[in-house]
Order: sequence, then structure tokens, then C-alpha cells
Amino acid sequence: MAEEVIKLGKKKKSTLKDEFAKIIPNGGNLDLCLTCGACSSGCPATGLHDMDPRKLLRMAALGMDEELAKSEWVWMCSMCQRCIYVCPMKIDIPQLVFNLRRNWPREERPKGIVGSCDMALRSDTCSAMGATEEDFQFVVEDVLAEVQEIQLPFKDMKAPINKQGAKYFLNQNSREPVTEPDEMVPLWKILHLVGADWTYGTKGWAAENYCMFMADTDSWKHIVEVKAKAVDDLGCKYWLNTE
Repeated sequence: MAEEVIKLGKKKKSTLKDEFAKIIPNGGNLDLCLTCGACSSGCPATGLHDMDPRKLLRMAALGMDEELAKSEWVWMCSMCQRCIYVCPMKIDIPQLVFNLRRNWPREERPKGIVGSCDMALRSDTCSAMGATEEDFQFVVEDVLAEVQEIQLPFKDMKAPINKQGAKYFLNQNSREPVTEPDEMVPLWKILHLVGADWTYGTKGWAAENYCMFMADTDSWKHIVEVKAKAVDDLGCKYWLNTE
């Protein structure tokens, strides 16, 4: 009796998931999903646009590339990595999201994120709000003077700028000096009370990086390099990023 030959069919076409697995370190464990749902239960974006992390990953596993490419949910994800933290298989869903974003045409990405990235690229402050070096220094000095005058326990508090050789270089979300300057003060007080040796820099002081969230890797890299150079130029040992 002749043996029956079992034909498995044509070779499976490469999917976006397969392509991304080549980019993500260790393949991102994208093939290890147990469909347990732990990722979705802890995700702040679960349910938005009728999507969640588990559904996104299953669609990727099933080769639903066209549907994934059109899903606006990838812009709802904050890439907070909570899903990785709770996942028993440590699947890197945020990296999957990042690479899905990277495939979007730039002109179709959210205008707010694109605009903030572009604004940060315009100067060495890296401020997504467009705040200049002079604006930042004026606001810091003005707010500090008011605190020193009104809050006597902090009359000796400092908020140094461009202090050469400080131990810590502090970044600040650029929305705060522009729209909520008093929000900078609590952190100053903590640093003052613990006796920290710290400084801001007029260059590279903005903490946020919208180019990262836009998945523009070249611009993301540029922003980080500008900030890192500001830290090195002042000779600081540690870089404290508040974002």
C-alpha cells in the first residue's frame, strides 16, 4: 500500500508581524501569546476603537495586515509597557505598536504629535511648545524669586541654570514653564530639601520627545543627542528626565 502524502500547501506569506519580529530584540516574543488577556485587563487604551492589546496581537498573528495598517488604535496606545509587565510571556506589544506607527505615511499621522515633534526640532531647547532659551530662563528666575519672597522656609532655595559641574541635569516638561509655571516648584522644593546638586540647561531642557511617539526614529535620535550633549557640555554626572 502506497504511503499517503500530506501536502501542507504553499509557504506562508510573510506578514507585518514577521517583518517586525526581525527588528525587535529577540523577536519581541510575538509568537508566544497564550491569549490569556492579562495585557488587555491592565491597558488604559482597552476598548478604544473596539481594540485592545490581545486583539491587536491576534490580528497580527493571523496576518490581518491591511486591517492593522488602518487601525487608529495604535495612536491610542501610550506604549507605557504595562502589558509587558503583566504578560507571563513578556511579549513586546509596544514595539509592535511602534512599528505599526512607523509604517503610517507622515501626513496621515496625528497632527498634534507631528506638530509637536516638528516644533521640538526647531531649536536646541527641544521644546514642543516652542519656548526659547531666553523664555525658559526668564520664567524659572521669575517663579523662583516669587517663591523666595513669599514662602520664607524656601527663601534660600535655588533653581540653577547652566551650572557647570552640577551632579544632576534636570529636564522639565515644556508645557509647565509655558502654561503652568507653578507646577515646577514642588520638584525644586524636594531637590532643595534633600540638598541635591542640580541644574537646568538652557539647551536641551525640555523633557518630552514627541518624535518618539510619532515613531520618527531619525528625529527621535536627534532630540536625544541634543539633550545628551547639553548634559555633557555642563559636565553633569546624571541626567534626570521627568517624563
